[in-house]
Amino acid sequence: MAILDSIVNWLNIKRMSQIDLFRKYPVDVQAETLYKLIKKSKETEWGKKYNFSSIENTEDFKKNVPITDYNKLTPYITRIRNCEQNILWSSEIKWFAKSSGTTNDKSKFIPVSKESLEDCHFKGGKDIIAIYASQKSDFSLFKGKTLAIGGSHQINDYNNSSYYGDLSAVIMQNLPFWAEFLRTPNLEIALMDEWESKIEKMAAATIKENVTSIAGVPSWTLVLMKKILELTGKNNINNIWPNLELFIHGGVSFSPYREQFKKIFAEKINYLETYNASEGFFAIQDDLRKNDMLLMLDYGIYYEFIPIEDIEKENPKIYNIGEVELFKNYAMVISTNAGLWRYIIGDTIKFTSLYPHKIVITGRTKHFINTFGEELIVENAEKAIKIACEKTNSIITEYTAGPVYMTDVSKGAHEWLFEFSKQPNNIEYFMEILDNALKSLNSDYEAKRYKNLSLDFPKYKILKEGTFYLWLKNKGKLGGQHKIPRLANNRDHINDLLELQK
Repeated sequence: MAILDSIVNWLNIKRMSQIDLFRKYPVDVQAETLYKLIKKSKETEWGKKYNFSSIENTEDFKKNVPITDYNKLTPYITRIRNCEQNILWSSEIKWFAKSSGTTNDKSKFIPVSKESLEDCHFKGGKDIIAIYASQKSDFSLFKGKTLAIGGSHQINDYNNSSYYGDLSAVIMQNLPFWAEFLRTPNLEIALMDEWESKIEKMAAATIKENVTSIAGVPSWTLVLMKKILELTGKNNINNIWPNLELFIHGGVSFSPYREQFKKIFAEKINYLETYNASEGFFAIQDDLRKNDMLLMLDYGIYYEFIPIEDIEKENPKIYNIGEVELFKNYAMVISTNAGLWRYIIGDTIKFTSLYPHKIVITGRTKHFINTFGEELIVENAEKAIKIACEKTNSIITEYTAGPVYMTDVSKGAHEWLFEFSKQPNNIEYFMEILDNALKSLNSDYEAKRYKNLSLDFPKYKILKEGTFYLWLKNKGKLGGQHKIPRLANNRDHINDLLELQK
């Protein structure tokens, strides 16, 4: 173990010096990344179509290559799934990360190349250890196992030469054999399709392991932790895994779940957030005392940013890493080492620091409420709910919100649906605090709420325990990276959830 610790320590120190390089010189590192992507892809069908061989700098890249999204790339991805190669990327692609999203039931199949696995996703996993070790010199992660809460894997419908699954499943399936000794449960359980049976088997298989870290989406991790407590009769996880020291989370905001995890983990453990999507591994929390994340600039991904107010414009302003401003909302655009070119990922972020460039996720380009010009985003909602919970000593399990449309006899409003694990004594007081917090956080919301002129006091309903879980189950979205849609500019989710209450 001492030899392993020495090797890991040496590798971590070496890697941290490389990370320091892009912290100091982000523009140069990103320019080099773009150059390598263009060079690698100039003989692909996409590269020839957009004349990659003529691109000499970032401005040429902007002029030659259009902004894309999944719908625009679907015909190309379909051909790749049919085993055509050298379309979007030069190396062979036979793996696809299946992502159903949260606003559309239609599945997306994101290409995963050898380079994106090794230079992005696997590199991100190793960097989690390096960054954590740089802050916790006495860490003991390798004295036990990581409990990895993954998705499912299955063979693509098209043929036996291309495969798809949740991103976590694709990663697990491609990890080197020795990684299996460092994680739990075994692949047979980890890659099960049926989520409810999987939770049962994962709980039974991991109870007797020496788990030192957990990696997963907070919502589904919480489901598993509760099942483990139920099976063991213990009142906190530390009584089962006394050496547990780190929870690595991502996929959804941690804010609604933080208080629940504090109750389940009786002892103080460390929380580390990552920004890892089907399209790439983007950021890691590099300071455990703060909530922002370091944008990882040497993973074979070239970043661009569209100001959120320009996202619907035909020719939006687009900025590179050296042109962004602090605390401004941007839609993130990526070009990757798996052949996604100037691809709008759908997430919105803002920079909390420049040199080094650190970000927080503020929401989704389609997850907002702007029915009445209020421009309410997920970040506003998360902060306001946190304030309301703290002031009423309550804990929210899940929530969503959407508009209540104006009629001839009533004003417009927002409707909030909540599941509480600890309800406030006075829900009206909770909603007053929430409403006032939103006013303080969002001037457009405040203006619309002024004297109830165009936006009335928010409506609300407390849902029965398990309603959101049942909604996901009915949609076939249990487990993996499926998420509760927090805000929507329509009533589709609201109506579905209310129907389950009847």
